Amino acid sequence: MRHNKKFNHLGRTSAHRQAMLSNMAASLIVHKRIRTTVAKAKALRVYIEPLLTKSKEDTTHNRRVVFSYLENKEAVAELFRDVAVKIADRPGGYTRILRTGTRLGDNADMCIIELVDYNEAMLEAKETKKKTSRRSRGRKSGKAKTEEQVQEVEEVVSNTENALEETAVETTEEPVVEEPVAEVEESVEEEKDQDAEEKK
Repeated sequence: MRHNKKFNHLGRTSAHRQAMLSNMAASLIVHKRIRTTVAKAKALRVYIEPLLTKSKEDTTHNRRVVFSYLENKEAVAELFRDVAVKIADRPGGYTRILRTGTRLGDNADMCIIELVDYNEAMLEAKETKKKTSRRSRGRKSGKAKTEEQVQEVEEVVSNTENALEETAVETTEEPVVEEPVAEVEESVEEEKDQDAEEKK
């Protein structure tokens, strides 16, 4: 009975399961990606990630520990020689599971499990995608401005600043204002005098 055994037994005995995971791990290290079911991929991820972490420190002890799991000289050599260099800066999460639909015969969920640092297409896409501005929480999606758009905006801003400076210089010159104030006051006084005479 299961009795709270949390890992997936995959319908196999312990020896069969260990042999299968060992072979799958060796294949993943050599080929960098393999196609399998989602259940096996999840079990493989738990199995292989500690081995990838051990490979970061190249010692005889670590090589022997990894070999006891993989039992494949070529895979161990590949792991410590090439893979360890690629994953040196990554703090875990060395594998990625990409679901590919269902299998035709039994409708099992299929996927591709791969080493993250060997998928060049996704790495290039990640490098080109850069966050240029901070967005509010309300927005769900939006395209980041490209460098050309940013340059165009900067040119428009600089042009408007120059135009504002020119208009400021023009307005700071002393304006010539005619002073018709005295004439207006005289005409107002004359009207008052005429009104007063008419009232008399």
